[in-house]
Amino acid sequence: MKKIFILTGEPSGDKLASTVIEKLEDKNYEIKYLSVGGSNLKKLGISSIFDLKEITYLGFTSVILNIFKIRKKINQTVEQIIKFNPDILFSVDSPDFTLRVAEKVKKIKNNIKTIHYVAPQVWIWRKNRVKKIKKYIDHILLLFNFEKKYFDEENIKNTFVGHPLIEIKNSSKTIINNLIPNNKKIISLFPGSRKSETSVLLPILISFIKLMNKKQKDYFFYFHATVENKNSILDFVKQSNIENIDVISEENIKSDILSKSIFAVSKSGTISLQICNANIPSIIIYKLNFINFMIFKLLVNVKFANIINIINNREIIPELLQNDCNAEEIYKTVIYFLKHPELIKKQLAECNKTLEGIRSKTSSSDESSAVLSNYLVS
Repeated sequence: MKKIFILTGEPSGDKLASTVIEKLEDKNYEIKYLSVGGSNLKKLGISSIFDLKEITYLGFTSVILNIFKIRKKINQTVEQIIKFNPDILFSVDSPDFTLRVAEKVKKIKNNIKTIHYVAPQVWIWRKNRVKKIKKYIDHILLLFNFEKKYFDEENIKNTFVGHPLIEIKNSSKTIINNLIPNNKKIISLFPGSRKSETSVLLPILISFIKLMNKKQKDYFFYFHATVENKNSILDFVKQSNIENIDVISEENIKSDILSKSIFAVSKSGTISLQICNANIPSIIIYKLNFINFMIFKLLVNVKFANIINIINNREIIPELLQNDCNAEEIYKTVIYFLKHPELIKKQLAECNKTLEGIRSKTSSSDESSAVLSNYLVS
């Protein structure tokens, strides 16, 4: 029986990993699994060696403050992987955790094949990481085709698999009519999946909603949450005593709510691709503490935070970052777009054109499972 250890570092990676493993299971291999994973892998019957929440950190200062905890978790994870002795270590995203584990594992047991899904963003910062990665990663799966050149230069095996958030899916629709209040226009809000994100963005978004409610009475706001952070977001929202808000975490419902939205306000990240793929106009918000922001400014090689803007090297989707990430600026920007439908039409057209250039032939999970399959039978 073949064995695969699945290594994730946050809920988004857990979700990505589960879609690949589902496709691999369709090939009817006899595979034993173990993981560092969350609720999505758990649904597939794959146990995790510890709770994913124990290693989900964001920001330079939070990593520094938790450095000993993280180092301990890395060593514990390496120990468990070596004990499990898998044929493949399948690591997904969260490079500051997963790649450190992979490097240690490869030094101890070089025969374990290491496949990493979601390349670290070397095109944004720390380009020299590629030279180091080649020492302990056997194959890397790329979400964007423009990333290939960075890994081809170092002769690292790589496959462009496409981004799962921009796949065209013909999934069955969920009946959500009872969730949508009559005569209300929906605005979707994405405050992030990590506590360090939501703790900053939730108060700002609640203040934005209050501004909207002062002058506009026909909107309803949905916070899109993960299963892991739904309750904490719900608790925060309840404290606001605002009636035209709800929190949703079920994937089909989130997808349908987004498709029926007239606008979206999203934290910076790949979720913006899903919003674009749903053909919904949006703006991007994000805020780091001062120290993290200054470090980030010194290290990054790009002008923008959003991938659509980075690919085009110009601002197609407005970005409200740092000092501009406040309730008043969000309110003014959203209202301006809603009053100028020609701007919405232009943004959507440019986003759709960009997405067409970065889609894979099939699906990210199909392409990724095919690579895993090849290593299982080789």
